[in-house]
Amino acid sequence: MRKIGLDVGDKTIGVAVSDELDITAQGITTIERVGIKKDTGKVLDYIKEYDCDTVVIGLPLKLDGTDSLQTEKVREFRQRLENKLRGSGMNNVKIEFYDERLTTVMAEKVLIEADMRRNKRKEIIDRQAAIIILQGYLDSLR
Repeated sequence: MRKIGLDVGDKTIGVAVSDELDITAQGITTIERVGIKKDTGKVLDYIKEYDCDTVVIGLPLKLDGTDSLQTEKVREFRQRLENKLRGSGMNNVKIEFYDERLTTVMAEKVLIEADMRRNKRKEIIDRQAAIIILQGYLDSLR
């Protein structure tokens, strides 16, 4: 079974999935946020489509390790997603947080090094951050 990684922001959610051997992460999409109910529904659809057993959500802690306003929003998203999974009979799917400090900065650096133009970077930065979150999680399993 695969893992799915999420970079949850206010406007978008970057989504990545692992390969079936849980070695590499690949970006699949960026979800435009419209409301937490619909957003969690779209994530649920991807969990089903890619047959995922784990959801890895990037937790945006402050550099000193404390919570921020965004951290609380991401915790609320997790709670809503857990409720949706239970309501769908998917209690076996676990949700884990992964410390995402600096992943957006790392994602931007990767895209700049790839000589990607600024307007194109804005389109895929969250997907790239989701890849970094999920890849970090996969690497920590080894």
